[in-house]
Amino acid sequence: MTNAALQDTGQSVALEEFRDRVARDLLTLALLHDRELDRERILALWEVGYSDLLGLRLVSESGSEALALFQRGLTEIPGHVDQQSLDALAVDYADIYLNNRLRASPCESVWLDDDHLAMQQPMFQIRKYYRQYGLSVPDWRRRSDDHLVHQLEFVAFLIGDESPDGGLDTAARFLDEHLLLWIGEFAQRVSDGCDTRFYAGLAALTAAYLEELRDLLAALSGEPRPSEEQIAERMKPDPAVTTAQPEAYMPGITPSW
Repeated sequence: MTNAALQDTGQSVALEEFRDRVARDLLTLALLHDRELDRERILALWEVGYSDLLGLRLVSESGSEALALFQRGLTEIPGHVDQQSLDALAVDYADIYLNNRLRASPCESVWLDDDHLAMQQPMFQIRKYYRQYGLSVPDWRRRSDDHLVHQLEFVAFLIGDESPDGGLDTAARFLDEHLLLWIGEFAQRVSDGCDTRFYAGLAALTAAYLEELRDLLAALSGEPRPSEEQIAERMKPDPAVTTAQPEAYMPGITPSW
């Protein structure tokens, strides 16, 4: 590995360590998108340290800018974590993830469906990916399969998977076919519409991280990233998928997050 992002104090990072760092980073990002920022999590982020939040060092200009914005969002919160700051963060969280005031849905179907509806073809396509690994979401009615949090958790699972079937290759393909098709627009709309630098930075950082990760996966495999035309051809609708119906999660039957 020659990319600077895979180097640690001048030494190349082994593949196993790369997997571990990236999986942890993705789970950290998923956790930050999962629920509104509260006092305990703010204190935990401060304890980790702004520069040590991610195990993978971002080297792109967009990555550096996004990380800096995210860090400013944390540093602008007063040391005593006042209620006014918590309320502002809660309002932004609700506007992004709950009431859709920003028109920046965290669910893929809303971005890719022709009518911008939730729980459409992309959700079923993603569900097929999960099932290949015996996974399901806990409650698709509350948070659908194509939600950003579930997708980040799934890529973390794939990156951390050391089985011979090639979790890294599947992660690259999944990013091409799903997250990277909309995460940039999501990040831009959140950054333009939210009131706190924290959530603007989180959205931008997530998009930049996924783009750099995909480039690294291409370097590792020696295969260039596919063109938009190639992805579109690969993603032509499957008639069998459109007729499928959602199934409820069955506790104790199917592994889940």
